[in-house]
Amino acid sequence: MLLPYVEPKFSRDDQGLFNTLVPFDHWTRRSDKHIDFAELRKPLEALFSEDGRPAIEPVLFLKITLIMYHDNLSDGQVFARTKTDLAYRRFLGLGRDDYLPDVSSLSKFRARLGVDGHKDLFHGLLSQARTHGLVKDRLRLKDATHTLADIAIPAGLQLVAQARNKLLNAASPFDEVRVAGERVHIETIRASTDGGGNEARLIGRVEHLRDILAWVDKLTIPHDASENTTWKALRKAADVARKVLNGHDAPDEPGKIRSTVDPDARRGKHGEFYDGYMTDVMIDADSELFTSINVLPANGNESFDTITLLEQELEAHGNDIENISIDGAGYDGPVIRKLESEDGPHVKVFVPQKETTNGGKFTSDEFDLSEDGSHATCPAGEQSQYKQRDDGNHTTSFRFHTDTCHSCPLRNACIGGKQKFGRSVRKNDFQPEYDMVRERAQTDEYTDVKRDHPKVERRLGELINRHGGRRARYRGTARVFAQQLMGAMTANIKRMIRLLDADGPLALC
Repeated sequence: MLLPYVEPKFSRDDQGLFNTLVPFDHWTRRSDKHIDFAELRKPLEALFSEDGRPAIEPVLFLKITLIMYHDNLSDGQVFARTKTDLAYRRFLGLGRDDYLPDVSSLSKFRARLGVDGHKDLFHGLLSQARTHGLVKDRLRLKDATHTLADIAIPAGLQLVAQARNKLLNAASPFDEVRVAGERVHIETIRASTDGGGNEARLIGRVEHLRDILAWVDKLTIPHDASENTTWKALRKAADVARKVLNGHDAPDEPGKIRSTVDPDARRGKHGEFYDGYMTDVMIDADSELFTSINVLPANGNESFDTITLLEQELEAHGNDIENISIDGAGYDGPVIRKLESEDGPHVKVFVPQKETTNGGKFTSDEFDLSEDGSHATCPAGEQSQYKQRDDGNHTTSFRFHTDTCHSCPLRNACIGGKQKFGRSVRKNDFQPEYDMVRERAQTDEYTDVKRDHPKVERRLGELINRHGGRRARYRGTARVFAQQLMGAMTANIKRMIRLLDADGPLALC
């Protein structure tokens, strides 16, 4: 049960102590001045039952979390810090004789919030910034970076063994005798393959994992499967085992599971290869406040996530964004068309153009496509003879006859001297979108927009370097998403109080 919110009140002695020792330009005092924490509490009230024992005040946990991300502390460290730091005790509404709850209650608070609760807090603060007139809808800036997963990457043998052990542990409540037999079989496999090299050891363990998964999949589904947490844990372990086996069967396919400890983490590349997640953000170019954030597996589609970020902000605030600036990842025809469509976010997209060069030869742009799309015409006026469709890449290839190309007076400007076949040209379904953004990149408006773009890189760097966003504190996409939401919320509070105190003393935050 959640009691009505009451603003903290201090005794005269405590108030005198805080006034003497806590600077009046400290970020916590300025936060209390400009941030309405009682308003942020409102969307959380529905998460508590209407009866039972009174709950610990959620604003207390929210403020503890903000301190944790502000100073990049762990759960234990933030509780130790708030026991002795007068500025933080004042911020939390704790006098000298008041006690903090147990440190374990903070993780329970996070679990109660879930992803939706963290999003409500993030966008609730952003709504306050909009009320203050800080957030404009003129331009959004988008960028992404990598977040390292909280895992150690096991070798192939270890990964299979981890998946097997997790599956057996989860299956034990449903068939204890069978699980005991499988554990004996593990020792048999170990003894029979120890002298056969890593390949033989891996094959034996993979086949054993297949056998275990086969009988687990045949277990009788309990009548309360939708609420049975033990059954859900088994199905989750089975899914992880299945992903491990798929990665073994198709080693060259992307998106392989990297660890059974955090099965959501993937391998991606950001400069160098890494294992973890991609943190994708969008900021308001005028206030430099984070307006939406998302977390994807490391191999996620950064370009398409632009739509997700815009829709997240639109759903929360119902605003109408005019323009968006994206780096080279946004040079994606389907995404550009969706972003500019009246059926989509309907924003004006600014992305760097990609030069279409062909080693000094004629480019595909110089080949005219017929109105019915049946053939292409080259600069010499010849028509293509062959056509091939590639739906995956949204392209159609047109090839010219070998004899036509070899006898063409423009051959040297079109194909190499040693090329045996005729010229092939690929036309993209989204060529109008690519032409549009290339033409837009030549305008003064584009220059002005791209002059603002480094702001998002600086803000993303602050989130990553000052608020612990480079490394995942938790495991699983949902938990890492909640982490980055709170880090961005903390960064937004710092930015808001700087903007709102622009005419007063500014403390270093």
